[in-house]
Amino acid sequence: MTPDSLARWNRELRSRSPLEITRWAVAQAGGRAVLSTNFRPYEAVMLHLATQAQPDIPVLWVDHGYNRPATYRHAEQLRTRLGLNLKPYLPAVTAAHRDALHGSVPGLDDEAGLKKFSALMKLEPFQRGLRELAPTVWLTALRRVQNAGRADLDLVSLDPHFGVLKVSPVLEWSDQQMEAYLTEHALPNEWDYHDPAKADERRECGLHAAWGRAAAGSTALPQP
Repeated sequence: MTPDSLARWNRELRSRSPLEITRWAVAQAGGRAVLSTNFRPYEAVMLHLATQAQPDIPVLWVDHGYNRPATYRHAEQLRTRLGLNLKPYLPAVTAAHRDALHGSVPGLDDEAGLKKFSALMKLEPFQRGLRELAPTVWLTALRRVQNAGRADLDLVSLDPHFGVLKVSPVLEWSDQQMEAYLTEHALPNEWDYHDPAKADERRECGLHAAWGRAAAGSTALPQP
C-alpha cells in the first residue's frame, strides 16, 4: 500500500458508519483480520461491530493477570453473548511471580518502571499474539477523545510497529455515541476496568506509542 492509497481510503471512509468501515476492513484482510480488545469500558461496541462483519474473527486479548474481577466477569459475559473467538495471550511470567521479585506495579511518577512493566506484561504477549495470528488487518477500538495522543490518528494507517493495516472504525465517536450504541443493542458495559500498564488515561501503554516496539524487544524479567 502507498501513502496515496491510505489517503484515499481515509477520505472515502470518513463519511461511512463504523459498521461499514468494519466490513470494509474485513474485506481487505483476505480472511486474516484480527480485533484486539482489553474489555475496557465501551469495548463491547467494537466487539459487536466486528462479529457482525465476521462472526469468527479472532479477538486478541492480552490478559496480563492484573485485571479486576469485574473485568474478567465482563469478558466472559461478552464471550458468551457474542460467541467471541477469543484468543487470550498471557505474559511469560505470572503476576504473582513478577510481584514477588519486584513489588507492586510502578506508579505514575515512575515512567521507566511503567515502560518495563508494560514491555514484560503486555507488549511481549501482544507481539507474540500478532506473530502467531499473522493478520493483515488489525481492528482497534481507538477513539480520538480517549487521550491527546490519539487526537491526530487516521481511520486507516499502516502500523509501523507490526507492519499491518490498522483500522479504527469508531475513531470519531464520542462517549455519548458509544453509550447510545450499547443501549440500542442491549450490550453490557464495565466501569471497574483499570490498566496498570497505563496508570491513567492520559498515558499510552506502548501498543499505540512509538516507544512500544523497542521496549518489547527486550522482555527478560529484570533481576531484583
